[in-house]
Amino acid sequence: MSNRRVIDLSIQGIHLYEVKHEEGDVIMEHDHPFHEILYALDGEGQITLDGKQLDFNKDHGVVIVPFSPHAVVSDSNLTILVLAFDAQLLDISVQKELLAVFFNVSSLIRLNPFLGSELRQLLRKMLFELSHGNPLNFLSMKLKLSELLLVLARAQQPSHVIDADSLRAEKLRLYIDTHYFEILHSNDISVKLGMSTRHVNNIFKKQYSITPIQYLTEVRIEMAKKMLVETDKEIVCICFEVGFETLSSFYRMFKNYIQMSPNQYRVVHRVRSRNEQVLV
Repeated sequence: MSNRRVIDLSIQGIHLYEVKHEEGDVIMEHDHPFHEILYALDGEGQITLDGKQLDFNKDHGVVIVPFSPHAVVSDSNLTILVLAFDAQLLDISVQKELLAVFFNVSSLIRLNPFLGSELRQLLRKMLFELSHGNPLNFLSMKLKLSELLLVLARAQQPSHVIDADSLRAEKLRLYIDTHYFEILHSNDISVKLGMSTRHVNNIFKKQYSITPIQYLTEVRIEMAKKMLVETDKEIVCICFEVGFETLSSFYRMFKNYIQMSPNQYRVVHRVRSRNEQVLV
């Protein structure tokens, strides 16, 4: 039997720590007045949530709502990251649109390779911030907590794809749609699946008839088109926001896809937009 750590959230409202359970360890059923996220770094076990026993293994996440009875049993050496937090420290939109909608009951979440990698990165960053402990570090932890909840919410979205490679392609497309601004190389994409770049290209092209990098470029160009027409941002700022590394590469790609420069596109489509408004 393992002892539970007493958690005090009265000062910062958030706490992240690691717990190591040996084979056969048991955390007896208990509850607490705050939210808790558990992430299994390694090992296997079971977790009981509101009376229902579930396998709790490596790369599984658990969201526990306040006053929800839960218990943990280790089948092997089980290492868990525990993130306890007071929901009041989150923005009201996060409370209403994430916690209230996706996490109104305690649940176990099985993460796909993309979202699992993203969750681990966020937890690493939060551990780093916690190790410094000044006000800016705790502010960063709160922001990353919101991102982490978003990752877990996305992991609960249903998929209607049955074929394994089609599922990987769909998840990759979703990843590109939401991370187009930070992907630098094809390796950044393939590492998310733990596959070679060639295999990732094959499964994506089979599903969508283009490579992941071609799709990434299309997403960036579409975002740039929207910003050129709907905002007054400088073109260099748009280039930066959508993820291009240099202004010259942005101009080259834009012209290849749209057959005109970003400047020309902005002028033409703003004139067209004004004319349409006059006609209305």
